Parts: sequence; C-alpha cells; structure tokens
Amino acid sequence: MKESAAAWNAARARQVISMRLTLKSLGHIVLRLSDEEARSLRDGADGWSIMEIVCHLRDFDEIFYQRAQMMLTQEHPQLPAYDHEAMAIERNYQADSLAQAYDALRTSRARFVDFFKGLSEEDWARGGIHPERDSFSMTDAAMQIPLHDLDHIEQITRVLASG
Repeated sequence: MKESAAAWNAARARQVISMRLTLKSLGHIVLRLSDEEARSLRDGADGWSIMEIVCHLRDFDEIFYQRAQMMLTQEHPQLPAYDHEAMAIERNYQADSLAQAYDALRTSRARFVDFFKGLSEEDWARGGIHPERDSFSMTDAAMQIPLHDLDHIEQITRVLASG
C-alpha cells in the first residue's frame, strides 16, 4: 500500500511538472511571432487564429483554477460550463497582445502549479461534477491542464506548418 501511494504521488508530481513544460513549449513556439502573424495565421478559413488560441489557453487556465478551487472548498460541486466561442468574441481576443496574453497565462500557471503542489492527500481525493465529463477528480483536473495545452500546441504547430 505504501509503495502504491508513493507511485501515485510521483505520478501527480509528474503531472505538475508537465503543466510547466507544456507552458514552456508553448512559449518557445509563439513568442517568436509578431502580433500581426498571431492574428493572421488561422486554423482554416473559419478557425481560430494563434492569438485566439493563446487567449483561450490563458482564460481557460483561470477557469480550470476556479473549478479546482470549487472542488477544494465545496462538497462535490457542479462545475460551471463555459462557451469558449462566445468568450473569444466577447473578450475580443484578436485585439489582444500575444506577449501579454502569454505572460498572463504564465502568471496563472505559476499560481496553479503552486496550488497543486500544496494539496494534501485528502485534497487530492476531492472532486466535482464536470459539465462535459460527469464525475471529475482533482487528479483529472491536474491531467486536464497539460492535455488541453497539448491539444492547442498541436493546433498551433499545424497552423504554422501549413502557413
């Protein structure tokens, strides 16, 4: 039992490390682009621009953090749903600055990493109801972040490869 708990803690630690690594990978890719390039390079004719993708990552990092906070402070809460398409329009992502959006994401992520590093064993056992996935644990939350990053890093690199 003790060995499996140690292995589980090591796996959680690797998830937290991956949150930092995916963010660094994103920065290596996008921070060499100008705002003009980030606004004009799109995932297809009707797809998001690289600027919109980075702004989406920034805003959803905050949403993921808020959901994790809810799971920590409430008993199995219903986690709120968000319309990412509407957010992109309402928040006018295209008018943003790439460097500022990435910097805000980096600040948010540092807070999130600290949050996960500070969880107790009891905290890791907490959960909620995800609007798209039903039952959702703190471990699921830790896994969601780098996987979400990777989905969009792949999207950005695909856009760059085709443009």
